[in-house]
Amino acid sequence: PRSGYRERVARRKEKTVAFWHKVALVARPGLAKGLVIVCAGLFVLGFYQAARVEVGDLHQGVPELRPGSRYNKDTAIITENFNLGVDVLIAFTETVKDGSVDYEVMELLDRFEWHMKNVEGVKSVLGLAGMARKINSGYSEGNLKWQVLPFNRAMLAQAVGRVETSTGLTNLDGSVLPVMVFLEDHKAETLRNVVAAVKSFDGEHGQEKVRFRLAGGNAGIMAASNEVVREAQFPILIYVFAAVILLCFVSFRSVKIVICIVLPLALVSVLAHTLMLWMDIGLKTSTLPVVALGVGEGVDYGIYLFSCFLAQRRKGLAFTEAMDAAMTQAGSAIVFTGLTLSVGVGTWAFSALQFQADMGILLMFMFLMNMVFAIVLLPAIARLVFRSE
Repeated sequence: PRSGYRERVARRKEKTVAFWHKVALVARPGLAKGLVIVCAGLFVLGFYQAARVEVGDLHQGVPELRPGSRYNKDTAIITENFNLGVDVLIAFTETVKDGSVDYEVMELLDRFEWHMKNVEGVKSVLGLAGMARKINSGYSEGNLKWQVLPFNRAMLAQAVGRVETSTGLTNLDGSVLPVMVFLEDHKAETLRNVVAAVKSFDGEHGQEKVRFRLAGGNAGIMAASNEVVREAQFPILIYVFAAVILLCFVSFRSVKIVICIVLPLALVSVLAHTLMLWMDIGLKTSTLPVVALGVGEGVDYGIYLFSCFLAQRRKGLAFTEAMDAAMTQAGSAIVFTGLTLSVGVGTWAFSALQFQADMGILLMFMFLMNMVFAIVLLPAIARLVFRSE
């Protein structure tokens, strides 16, 4: 029985070695060139798709929860049947002291409220000017003709005096007059439209006496976060790749090896963004680090392979024989590591949390693609880079 076991292990090893010999054929000049061209085309197509990835949320409700969750269902019903919503952006009107009883200030605020009501994605707008109009009408038995802002300062003070600071529509001295903009959702496009509307109105009508500033409320915070992520997405990836390039160069002292290791990582990064587009996953403060993590983790596979490759080269083996031996030595370890990581995060796809499920699929894709390109594309690139050898 013991000798039979040894024979089975020996046969399994022979099959494994034969398999990696076949995989190592990608390092042959003709096949390597064709494979690199195909992957270059894949990179171009992927880059075009990746550029279309939105920054922010792409679905109504809380994206961290499943669409059929109780909270998201309740949110949809509230937004559909009421004039208010759970997503609110607060624009702050900065003015002079007692600006709330200044007709010029209030008239401009009233125009701003009307402007925001006509922005796509806005459900309703609540501000001091609109409230003062209704109160002024109430003093005249609700006559619609009196639903205007009174020119008289005393009458205007009478109208706004009924509005307490606890409503959030004014402060104690009337110098800050928040306007609550209730939204249908907090999708990236909706937030962009609303923010652009506030900025455009302030740019056209803002005065030294009256300025319209962004932004408070949960939607305002999301809009600010989206702007930060939009500015940070490329620098973060650049920092990650710079760290990988620097550490690989310090380890191997070879620009050629750095190129071989980094190019597959860049391709996987582009394809990961393409997958995000297909899965309707937006770039946010929670998803951007995950994408960067996938890039940094994938460098391990290239290091495994090139460490073995260089060891064989030091023994005097030619490029083809050295890559063949490196594949045989490190290939199984790369596959085992890649599959272990992928299966581990792949189980997240069954989570009750939509965010965890999406990140599980995204990480599994990145781990698998890093593994595949490390054993297929990396040797092909190495063949072209080391063609003089």
